[in-house]
Amino acid sequence: MTGPSARPPFGGGPTLADVARAAGVSPATASRALHGAPGRTVRAELAARVLEAARALHYVPNSAAQAMSRGRSSTVGLLVPDIADPFAAAVAAGVMARSAAADLIVSVAATGGDPAMEIRHLNQLRHQRASVAVLAGSRFTDLEAERALAAEVDEFIAGGGRVAAVGRAMPGVHSVVIDNIDGAARMAGLLVSLGYRRFAVLAGPENLATSEDRLTGFRRGLAAAGVPLPDEHVLSAPYSRDGGYVGMAELLDQGLDPDVLDAVFAVNDVMAIGAMAALAERGYRVPDDVAVAGFEDVPMLRDIRPALTTVSLPLDEIGVLAMDLALETGHDSSDATPRHVPVRCEVTVRDSTPAR
Repeated sequence: MTGPSARPPFGGGPTLADVARAAGVSPATASRALHGAPGRTVRAELAARVLEAARALHYVPNSAAQAMSRGRSSTVGLLVPDIADPFAAAVAAGVMARSAAADLIVSVAATGGDPAMEIRHLNQLRHQRASVAVLAGSRFTDLEAERALAAEVDEFIAGGGRVAAVGRAMPGVHSVVIDNIDGAARMAGLLVSLGYRRFAVLAGPENLATSEDRLTGFRRGLAAAGVPLPDEHVLSAPYSRDGGYVGMAELLDQGLDPDVLDAVFAVNDVMAIGAMAALAERGYRVPDDVAVAGFEDVPMLRDIRPALTTVSLPLDEIGVLAMDLALETGHDSSDATPRHVPVRCEVTVRDSTPAR
């Protein structure tokens, strides 16, 4: 092996050919040692020489060239409704951790909860030859939009890409399935057991399946306990802190104050925090005047006081699990049957909903 300590001339950065020359092997052997090749291995002694030369030369692989040779890039496309949403941030952290371990780079795009935008981003990822797409936004209640998205997913997979979804089970796609209906039903039962009877719900946008499922589950849980939820006690609002604030203010303006209500369920935690702010601004105390509960248990909100009762999800695991599903089995293999993996939902009781 020739001395690899000196950098190549002209300051252009070491190439694969430089590494091969320093290790005394062919460029093809150096490539296989550094990047691998299906069905072809390199003897341990040669591989060690190549790796030593690469380290000494500070060689950085040309990811674009690798992508061209393999037909795909090293990109993972993560599509979320809102990058500022704590739930999306928690899922993104898991996706990034698992991607880094697989030497993949994550590109995040926000869809704004718009199905057309989600389809457009996925189409761009397909044309960029991204290796993986993770769809971490809520599915839509618009069947036409879902069919259009499914067609774009099929095109992505047909081109050799891998796809995983988070939320509802997506036909034909590996999915991390959150049982929103069961989680919300259990929250309703828990609140009834604590003595609450007069409820309002801050639901999310009407076109999002997650919002619909959580409202459906909460209604189901109340019905099982014989507790009514009048339609006028349900208000749809943006899936955000400001949405919760404005929605709660609107309920109060409609006369649904603590003289009428004793508990408010928001379909996610950030909406619950907004509701608590609106109540405080009107001079109402949580939980003394009215209780508030949420859904998701995002870590960054756990220091809010009073501490929020919520439906806890294993947020640190969901992104990792989605990537594991996408990476463990290639869609072009004989074992490409999509898996739908459920994640647990647990009701966590905190100070915002004391027993009555």
